[in-house]
Order: sequence, then C-alpha cells, then structure tokens
Amino acid sequence: MAQSWRRDTLTRPIFRWARTVLPDISETEREALEAGDVWWDAELFAGNPDWYRLRATPQAKLSAEEQAFLAGPVEELCAMLDDWRINWELGDLPSEAWAFIKRHKFFGMIIPKEHGGLGFSATAHSEVVRKVSTRSIAGAVTIMVPNSLGPGELLMQFGTDAQRATWLPRLADGREVPCFSLTSPEAGSDAASMIDNGVVIRQSDGQLGIRLNWRKRYITLGPVATVMGLAFKLRDPDRLLGGEEDLGITVALVPTDLPGIKIGRRHLPSHQVFQNGPNEGHDVVIPVDNIIGGAAQAGKGWRMLMSALAAGRGISLPSLSAAGAAFALRTTSAYARVRYQFNVPIGKFEGVQRRLARQAGTAYILDAGRRLTCAGLDEGRKLAVISAIMKAHATDRMREVVTDAMDVHAGKGVIDGPHNYLGNLYRAIPVGITVEGANILTQNLIIFGQGAIRCHPFLLREMMALQDEDTERGLTAFDEAFWGHVWHSVKTLGRALLRSWSFGWLSPAPAGAGRATKYYRQLGRYAAGFALTADLALLTLGGALKRKELLSARLGGILSELFLLSAALKRYEDEGRQESDRAVLSWCMADGFATIERRFMEVFSNLPNRPVAWLLNVIVQPLGPQRRGPSDRLTIALAEQMMAPSPLRDRLTADIDLGAEGVALLERAFTLTVEAEPLRQKLRRDGIRDWREAAKSGALSEAEVAQLTALEHAVAKVIAVDDFAADAFARPAGSPSETPAKPKTPAKPRATAEAASVRPAGTKRSKPDGAVKRAPKPPAS
Repeated sequence: MAQSWRRDTLTRPIFRWARTVLPDISETEREALEAGDVWWDAELFAGNPDWYRLRATPQAKLSAEEQAFLAGPVEELCAMLDDWRINWELGDLPSEAWAFIKRHKFFGMIIPKEHGGLGFSATAHSEVVRKVSTRSIAGAVTIMVPNSLGPGELLMQFGTDAQRATWLPRLADGREVPCFSLTSPEAGSDAASMIDNGVVIRQSDGQLGIRLNWRKRYITLGPVATVMGLAFKLRDPDRLLGGEEDLGITVALVPTDLPGIKIGRRHLPSHQVFQNGPNEGHDVVIPVDNIIGGAAQAGKGWRMLMSALAAGRGISLPSLSAAGAAFALRTTSAYARVRYQFNVPIGKFEGVQRRLARQAGTAYILDAGRRLTCAGLDEGRKLAVISAIMKAHATDRMREVVTDAMDVHAGKGVIDGPHNYLGNLYRAIPVGITVEGANILTQNLIIFGQGAIRCHPFLLREMMALQDEDTERGLTAFDEAFWGHVWHSVKTLGRALLRSWSFGWLSPAPAGAGRATKYYRQLGRYAAGFALTADLALLTLGGALKRKELLSARLGGILSELFLLSAALKRYEDEGRQESDRAVLSWCMADGFATIERRFMEVFSNLPNRPVAWLLNVIVQPLGPQRRGPSDRLTIALAEQMMAPSPLRDRLTADIDLGAEGVALLERAFTLTVEAEPLRQKLRRDGIRDWREAAKSGALSEAEVAQLTALEHAVAKVIAVDDFAADAFARPAGSPSETPAKPKTPAKPRATAEAASVRPAGTKRSKPDGAVKRAPKPPAS
C-alpha cells in the first residue's frame, strides 16, 4: 500500500517531468549500451569498491601449451622479422613469415580447437601481440587484426552452425585471409552514419540475395584479404524477409573475388607497411545466407560490432602499447647508462631521470591494466567500458613515454637506419591513437558517456523505464529504480563526506594489505567522491551532459585513473608485494592521485550549476587539491633502479623481444658498462682520467685494458648512427614525383622479387562448399 501511494503521489509527477526533459535513447545507443558487460568499473562507479573481490580475481596466466607457443613459434617468427627491411625494402612481411604465420595458425589464436584453431585465452592472445610488436609493428598488426574485430570473432559469437563449420577452420589455418570493412569516407568515428547499402532482391534462380554497393577505406589486410566482413545498411523494399523496409546495419561475409568488387591500391599508415587499403563494390550480389548469423540477424550488425569491439579493443592495442612502453623503458634506461656527456652518464641528469621514472611508472601501470583486463576477459566477460579505457589510455601513455625515449636518445633516435630501434615505433604511434575508436571520441564521449549509464546501479533502469511504451509498467519500474537511486545517492553523500573529510582514514582497506593499505583507502575516498560528483552532474545537466564533452572527459579521466590504479594494486598483490616494487607503486599512486584531484578541481570549476559545484568542492576536496605528484626524491630513486640490473627492471621489461641488431648491441654495451663500473670507480679514486695513458704507464693490468677496450668498442657501436650513399635517395631521371624513393642499404640487399607482389604467397582462395556462397549475377532488371 505504501509503495502504491508513493508511486502514484510522489513518483508519477517526476516520471512525467523526466519523460519531457530527458532525451530518448536512439536504437544505436541502446544497442551499444546493451553490448558487453560491467565488472570492476561498476564497483568503482558505485563509489564503494569491494577490494576483496578485486584481490580474489584469478591472475591472468598462461597454460603450458600457450607458454610453449610463445617459446617456440613466436620466437621463431620474431627472428624472421627485420623491421627496417620490412618497411624500407620489402614493403611487406617476407613471404616465409606469411607462410609461417599461416602454418602455425597465428590467425586462429581465438578460434576454438574444435574448429581448427588454437583456442587460446585472451591472456595468450595478448602476450603474443606484446612479444611480436617489440620486434615488428607490421608483424604484430598482421596477426592481431584477424584475432580482434573481424569475421572470426563475429562468426564465433553470432554465426550459424554451418557458417562456423565452414569458415572457422579455413580462417584458422590461413586458407582464408580476413579483413573487416567498416570505415568509409563518409563515416569514420560515426560509423552508424555509413551510406554503404544493400538491397534484398529476388534472384533469377528464385533465391533471395542482396545487391551491395559500398566504398571503404583504411581496411587492414584489405589488399590481401580473400573474405571480408562487410558492414552496410540493409533495405528490404519488397518485404521479402517479412519485416521492416529499413532493417539497419547488417554484417555479411563477402568473398573478395566476386564480380563488382574492386580492391584499391594500398594505404601507407605512418610508413607502417602492414597491408592496408581501400575497397569498393558496385552491384555485388551475395546470397542472404551470407549475413553472419543468417537472415534472422539482418539489421543487428551494430549490436554485433559493439559486442565484438568490447572484447577485441581491450587486447590488441593495449598489448602493443604496454609492450611499447616496456621497450622504451628498456632501451632508454640502457642508453642513459652507456651514453656519457660531461664525463657522467646522461642518466645522472635529473631531467633525464624524470623521464626514466615516468617510463617505469607507465610500463608498470599499463601492464597491470592489461593483465587485469585479460583476467576479466578470460572469465568470459565483454568489458565495453574497461576496453575503452585501456585502448585510449594505453595508446596515449605509450605516445608520452616513446616521446620521452626520443628526447633522451636525441640524435640517436632521430637518424633513421637499420640500427635505429625507436624511429619506427615513434612513427607508428598515430595509428594506435586513431583506430578502433579515435581517442578524442573515446575519452570525451564513450568512457564516461557509456560508463555513466552502464555502470551506474540505477540510471539505465530509469532510462529504460522512461521509454517503456506501456506507461503504467514504465511508471512501476521507474518508481523502484528512482527511489533506489535516491537512497544510493544519500549513502554516497555520507560516504564521500566521511572519507573526504577524514582524508581517507575512514575509508576501508582489505585486511593484511600492509604498506598498500593507505593506497586502498585513498582510492576508496576518490571513488566515493567520483560517485557523488557523477550523480550530481547527471542530475543537474541531464541529457545535456553528453554535449558537455570537456566535463565528460574529465569525469571519464577520473574513472580511468581509478581503474588503472586498482590494477596496479592488484599487480602488486599478485607479484607477492615485492620490496623492489615499492618505489614504482608509490610513483604510480602519487602521479595518479594528483591527476584525480586535478580533474576534480577542473570539474568543480566548470560545472554550470555553481551552488552544486561549490557543495561538491566542500564535500570532496575541502582544502582543494593537495597532491603534487611524485617527489623529486622518489623520481630519482626510481630512475636509479632503472639504470642498473635489478629485479624490478627485469619484471617491467620481461618477455619483450631484444633480438634486433641495434637492441642487441645496446644490451651488450649496457652489460659491459655495469661490469666495468668498479674499475671506473677505482680509476676515479686514483685520479686517473685517461685510462689509455694509465695503460701505457703500466697502471692497468692486461685484463683491465681488455675490459675497457671492449667496453669502448661496444659503446661506440651503440652511439654510431646509420648513414647512406650520397645517391641513396635520388630519383631516376623522369620518375614520377609521387613515387617515394627508398634508401639503398648495401649491407642488406633488396629482395625485389619478394617485394614485387602485394598479395602474399598462398592467399589465392580455393572454393569451399559452405554457408557463404558466390551468388550468380543478378537479373538484368
């Protein structure tokens, strides 16, 4: 009775008002919101994270079979990949690498064993990409795309039994090379606005087909693909499928050898020569059965894409970015130790140490986030918001630390050539920033925009109730969700007030957390403040918050920091609370806490409702921002750990490839430098500045002279940069101005026969009998 009175007396006018002021959720927004799962992001959004739940999450681990694959085929593949030769001489992976990738089923890592794939976990997929990307960006992208957003993932989730039985084995063993055609000139980040279209028709043999017309670009593996997953808008004007005329976005399998398909010339993304290019189709006809999932899935393509992206986006680019950060740290710390200026290693200068510490902290937190994400994915979750956080922040932070690496290496990183181990990674950064949802869009709209609705305990239920066509049913659902929301907000207000005004001391921490207890408490404090701020921002701005992109980005930034710092604590626990990790964990926490407090201040300064902004400021940050980031002392101590062999340095840079010639030379010089340090200290104590003069006078033994000579030669090889013949970049007389010249490297002759072919050997398609068929030409009408 009381609930009925509350609903009719109190809730009904609120319900009517909310229906008039809140914007409707479009069908594409609804499908995006319903795709994927919430997990630890929801704990953070609720403002009271359960730390025991986080600690109880199983670690991301490899099986014995997965470890053997990394130790065997992955190592062998890395040895085949010479990044300079691939990018500047071949213009493609070498043919033996293509054959090896197919033979060892690199394209089928996520495909189950019963369909001929390797059946690997998300963790294994991530580790393979991580390893290969430190040897060759082109190699990593080539193997990551078929295992991320593409026909294989979509077939596994949505395909019919016949489609899976026919196509998954062929995708797994490389008989088919897939691509996914989504982006078009008219629709980039706003993929739902695509104009590529398909029309359901009756073919001359009486079977239903689809006549397709499209133009796509930026399609990775497009130039060599034998089958594409194509996204288009489907219409059924004659209602041949028995439903609506405008069915919406649909995804179908389209063999690339059908009449009417034109595979365009190749793109060159930031001089990364992984296969990428445009394609288009004019009056291409496929059977209706080629729709992934069959005719029943017509018009459900956007949901498919969002669901697949929720998994794949959390693996490939975060793995590449975490690897890039670790690689930048490993090479920069070694170079800072072996490179002397003013008679000291350049790593002794505090400006360099600041960058080394930032690299170490970034490498630690990105790999922590990668592992936690993989742990969630391995439990079967589709982590839409967390995947967006990882993709955007991992690629952005990699850009920062690789730029730091270039600054420290200076001329060594600028001069290109076979021995430059940083230049290509630096060039590749914009690719990761741009693809799978541009970072500007992801940070300004998706992380908080989707996170606020998906992760909030009540908001999505309220919005769905408001849009219910049955008014009374919607009112009942809204009544339950709304008053649950009110009680949640009251608890959040009290929680935020207690935790903020006690500066975190009244915030809970898991028992036995040791030195990390204070970090758990502070994160709990900030989570409560974030939950309250998000609630009041949504209350005062409503649907307008979607258009307040700067506010949305700042709130999303707080949520992202909370997730990444949680992941860092999880890693610290999983690795046994290593004493040597205390400095890097402290650095990450100090940096993250300062960022969170700065974002809070920016939100409070720009929230349009000034009384609410003032109230939030008093509750959440009563004394204003107090955190100033890592201290100089902590920064220097962490940098010093990176410039010497240490357990922490080894853990931060574990399982990356160090076999490239330039890197191998650097590793040797670093080892010799460390070994010679006691001898150098002895020379300094004895006042000897020139060891050669000391050798002539007999002050050094033969062994010491040999040691210093070997060191000098090793360092000289590292410091040296590549050069080329004077005519290496000249164009032949009369050559087209748009033809780029390739440097001639006599030490590495061009394999012209191998570079001549765009399509790798072995990608010519055979014709299977299966669910996806080549359609006959449409009737002349």
